[in-house]
Amino acid sequence: MPGGRLTQPERQQIALGLADGLAYAEIARRLERPTSTITREVMRNGGPTAYRADLAHRATERRAQRRRQTAPRGQEASPQAHGRDAEAVRVYEDTFTTVLMQSGTPRMMARVLACLCTTDTGSLTATELARHLQVSPSSISKAVTYLEEQGLVRRERDERRRERYVVDDDVWYQSMMASARGTAHVAEVARQGVGVLVPGTPAAVRLENITRFLEFVSESIARAADQAREVLHTKSEAASGGTHRG
Repeated sequence: MPGGRLTQPERQQIALGLADGLAYAEIARRLERPTSTITREVMRNGGPTAYRADLAHRATERRAQRRRQTAPRGQEASPQAHGRDAEAVRVYEDTFTTVLMQSGTPRMMARVLACLCTTDTGSLTATELARHLQVSPSSISKAVTYLEEQGLVRRERDERRRERYVVDDDVWYQSMMASARGTAHVAEVARQGVGVLVPGTPAAVRLENITRFLEFVSESIARAADQAREVLHTKSEAASGGTHRG
């Protein structure tokens, strides 16, 4: 399977495949590339409906040039903690970002979340995030505000009184619970409409069905999140206890 960066002819094949309605996996198979490579390429260059081979190729060249100009010599190959491969970490971070984008997270918010999730500390300052992602502090601020609203990030002050943005082991639980609350709120508003539109009428029946569906989904999400959290925390404590006994 070929490695390295995508070539312009390969990008043209990707564009043709998208125009034909092919799945990413099928395009990847034809190019003998990993599916993640095709997914990342398309998502970072406008998505399946706006992807253009020539624009994607030029954008990639510009990004590479900016990295060469802004990164100090040897930075890209700088040693990583725990003997990690720096390039493998960078590629994985891009892949994680792409998957978050596919789930509906805006691009900059996805980049910030992926960056935080792949740090050992689970926390970074705005300056550290801006430097790592090579974006402006205002972009970081907007992204963090969005992620806070989704329950995915929290703020805290370190010993130097600097504001740090934090993700922890509870991040997905908090996000799921926020989603459940949002769904429950929509259900509540839908139920109010039943009375306004007169019970038994087609519109009221529709809203009643929406209410029941959303209430069930909201309760199921909250219940599953609570159960998963309890099980996972129990496993963690058991593993810790086993270590101490050994």
